Amino acid sequence: MIHTNDITGLILAGGRGSRMGGVDKGLQNYQGMPMALHALMRLAPQVGETMINANRNLGAYEAMGVAVWPDNLPDFAGPLAGLATGLERCETPYLVTVPCDCPRFPLDLVQRLAQALTEQDADIAMAATQQDGKLRTQPVFCLMKTSLLSSLLEFLHSGQRKIDIWTAQHRCIDVTFEDAQAFAGANTLAELHQLS
Repeated sequence: MIHTNDITGLILAGGRGSRMGGVDKGLQNYQGMPMALHALMRLAPQVGETMINANRNLGAYEAMGVAVWPDNLPDFAGPLAGLATGLERCETPYLVTVPCDCPRFPLDLVQRLAQALTEQDADIAMAATQQDGKLRTQPVFCLMKTSLLSSLLEFLHSGQRKIDIWTAQHRCIDVTFEDAQAFAGANTLAELHQLS
């Protein structure tokens, strides 16, 4: 079994927020606190260390009390760029990622991903939910070995950005969570109001 202290948690808050009118999603209020702070408070007890990937308003994120790292790639290159930054900064054998705009993800997320990764001898364990009778992966909720860094950098430097194409190159397993609502995110202001 993977020990909690061997896992670093990364909150992905480096996006453009284009579907939310260009605002910084992680700093939007949900129940009186920035969404990224909700994510941090849920993730911190599940891992040894935590950090945030953000590309603007760095001071606001730093005020949350953890290390904040911007992408090494320019132009808001997407979640994989944030993931690469996390892997480069990670000092533990494993990295787990969650997005900044899902403030209600499961409190046993990391434990269940870690258990499945160990049991099935995988490189990446990804959350999945059943929706309309179909299994839907939640690729930004994933636990991976930090040894995948060179593979990810190679993939990004080849100009590719699609997370599922990269994860398909490795032993990637889906871990099904029953409560799909726990993974409800707020990509738009309307979705943010629905979360309340």
